[in-house]
Amino acid sequence: MANLDLLFNKLKKIDWRLLTRPVILSIVVGLVTGSAAVLFYFATNSIEHLFLSDLSDYHPPREGAEAMLAMGDQMINTLAMDHRWFLFLVPVIGGLISGFLVFKFAPEAEGHGTDAAIDAFHNKGGIIRGRVPIIKGLASMATIGTGGSAGREGPIAQIGAGFGSFIASKLKLTSTDRRILLLAGMAGGIGATFRSPLGGALFAVEVLYKNPEFEHEGLIPAIISSITAFSLFGATTGWQPLLATPHFTFERPQELIFFLLLGISCALLGRLYVKCFYGVQNLFRQWDFPVMLKPAVGGFLLGLLAMVVPQVLGSGYGMVQAALYGKVALWVMLVVALAKIVATSLTISSGGSGGVFAPSLVIGAMLGGAFGASAELLFPTMVLDPRAYVLIGMAGFFAGVSNTPIATLIMVSELTGNYGLLAPLMLVCTVAMIVYPRNSIYQKQVKSRIDSPVHLGEFIVDVLEGIRVKDLHEHGRKPTLIAEGMPLPQILEKIANSEGAYYPVVDDQLRMTAIFSVNDIRRILAEDLPPSLILARDIAISRVITITPDESLTEVMRKLSIRGLEEIPVVADDAPQQVLFMLTRRAVLARYTAELEKKKEHYKTEY
Repeated sequence: MANLDLLFNKLKKIDWRLLTRPVILSIVVGLVTGSAAVLFYFATNSIEHLFLSDLSDYHPPREGAEAMLAMGDQMINTLAMDHRWFLFLVPVIGGLISGFLVFKFAPEAEGHGTDAAIDAFHNKGGIIRGRVPIIKGLASMATIGTGGSAGREGPIAQIGAGFGSFIASKLKLTSTDRRILLLAGMAGGIGATFRSPLGGALFAVEVLYKNPEFEHEGLIPAIISSITAFSLFGATTGWQPLLATPHFTFERPQELIFFLLLGISCALLGRLYVKCFYGVQNLFRQWDFPVMLKPAVGGFLLGLLAMVVPQVLGSGYGMVQAALYGKVALWVMLVVALAKIVATSLTISSGGSGGVFAPSLVIGAMLGGAFGASAELLFPTMVLDPRAYVLIGMAGFFAGVSNTPIATLIMVSELTGNYGLLAPLMLVCTVAMIVYPRNSIYQKQVKSRIDSPVHLGEFIVDVLEGIRVKDLHEHGRKPTLIAEGMPLPQILEKIANSEGAYYPVVDDQLRMTAIFSVNDIRRILAEDLPPSLILARDIAISRVITITPDESLTEVMRKLSIRGLEEIPVVADDAPQQVLFMLTRRAVLARYTAELEKKKEHYKTEY
């Protein structure tokens, strides 16, 4: 009885209002997002069936165990498929509708959606306009339903995030609560659409950063929302995993060498994917052409590609399903992997609306399948089952281009219902990410929590309070000054042994007029110009962010984070063009760590 009385007394002291509100709001967001995912699912499938199956007589392989039984022993060893002659015009229809809706009513709904949600979290206080989820949903239905090479994850992530933001705004919640509900909406949409409740929740809190970090404050609401949305979606559409797979197991440790090489291959192809994706985007943005019509042009080019490689149309899950059962020829998988990169770039980078998750899974699956088949041909006694490489390639490729290794390996395991390959999945996802750590299909990701404006204050409050720039003078670096008229060959010679990354440009009186970085030199070297004609003033930028000795380190961190700088010039108070020394982000963080340790020791001594 005494223990029960103690328990009841503790329960009475809990402020249940603080616990129930986040839970209830997360459930509400999950219900709304799950309902939107169901509607989006059926609407997209109906449009796809109308335009591709009925009108175009185009019937790609389907996903699921029943589809594999229907195929029997049939192999996909050709790119040829039955379809009507006007198939190449169908994606144009989606491009026209998508371009009109997006650029007329909600330009932020352009592209793959997840980036917009990430940007809203970091830079806009979690605010997403109320019309965005509706416009995003309609535009994505048009793009995906007419054969666009895009997935449902980006649209449903932005739709869910938009609903979460809308609910928070209507309830007049704080920006912190709004951002949390934004993540809950993302998690609900992704968890439902891919039948991956845990993976969806982890993806929402992991995709915000390039480094392996989580937005842990949003994890519990994301889990609750994802469970709710997944349950609603599963009760409506069924509980089977998205893809059926044979029973894969990991029983040969010697295969780890192949998995390691597969991870490197995923990283290399992922690098090509990102460069192609944003290269095509830059071409379309620089093109002087009505912006509303650009998605239609992208759709037309996609249609022409589909006349040669029809498998690039749509989500491509049917090809992945066939590859998982070893029913796709090696050369077909290689062609589809490369063609899918081009198709996705034409669909989304032109301004179309859709996600990059599904195309990335297809590319990774085809790469993994081709790798596994090749490994079996060369080393038949070492490869247990080449089909397993399809599943591992899916996860490794997307982990490499999204910087979400944990979420991806869980999502792939959940959407296939296969957990027997967790060890190789962990290896490949990690390797694919660390080979090119800055390579990301999501441009709005920030490096880490300290680089996000949302969390800047958390790292400096009380710890760096009262510390001035002049207190770090001994940790500063002597500036390497570059004369305005110095030609590029002399610049390279002068900075060859320098430790810095930023170089002030000065006039005859040693007054700073501009600054450049090593990256600026790399950029200018890529241009076809004689090096002797390139002067320091041609490389540098005139708008220089500076600090003074009396500024606080709080302000220093703000300036470093806003522009993503690693180093900043310290100038005299009475002579703002006189550079005293260069202060690095590393020096500030080292002081932060030292001050934090002091406070910890003080706390231990006092208490």
